[in-house]
Amino acid sequence: MNNKLITVLKSRKFWAAVIGVAVAIVGERAGIDAEQLTAGIIIIVTYILGTALEDGLSNNRKSQYDR
Repeated sequence: MNNKLITVLKSRKFWAAVIGVAVAIVGERAGIDAEQLTAGIIIIVTYILGTALEDGLSNNRKSQYDR
């Protein structure tokens, strides 16, 4: 359990998601226009998906070499 928590706290995807939620909650109160807020959230989601794809492809290559 402790090892999983440390792994999550080191995750780029986790911190991007935390920032995305914070921006979504505080965005309009901080004076960010709705269009800018939407664009920011799209960028964060794209970053998370790109990082997940990178991690998945990296793990796939490692498993191919282990065979």
